[in-house]
Amino acid sequence: MPSGGAILILAALPPDILTWADALRRAHYTPERNRLPAHVTLFHGLPPSAEGEVHARLKSIAATTPPVEAKIAGVMDLGGGTALKVESIGMVAIHAELAEQLHGIVQQQDLRPLQLHITLQNKVPEREARKLQAQLAGQGIDRSFRFTGLSTHRWDGDLWQFERSWPFRR
Repeated sequence: MPSGGAILILAALPPDILTWADALRRAHYTPERNRLPAHVTLFHGLPPSAEGEVHARLKSIAATTPPVEAKIAGVMDLGGGTALKVESIGMVAIHAELAEQLHGIVQQQDLRPLQLHITLQNKVPEREARKLQAQLAGQGIDRSFRFTGLSTHRWDGDLWQFERSWPFRR
């Protein structure tokens, strides 16, 4: 788990996608491990000392960016889990811009090529994960949407607590 106060940056899902994906997450994610509603993570565990800089950069990006086009593009196999694969050229560009601006405080895992996704299930037997993947693959889950903004959450030692959000320019 992250250290106390660590900052998480998420891309905000529109209400319809959030409701749909969160229902899937609640149905398939181990309840005691499900500490956050359905989400798309851009950065994990940034240091609390960077809060002011992180907030200033997110505010600036959101103020000049219209809602970002995206689509659910199938199912992603996480080995012992399942996710909805998300494609978004615009969000990948925002991630790259932030990674450059926050150089030196970004964790190694966030410097790898970004694979946007919404985790529905994690740390389960592979057989269970494959069963859900097959079920979802037959449901026509692909859909287009627009990310609505950016947000931060802070680790309080037990849960990720919502901190702030910045809607994209309308």
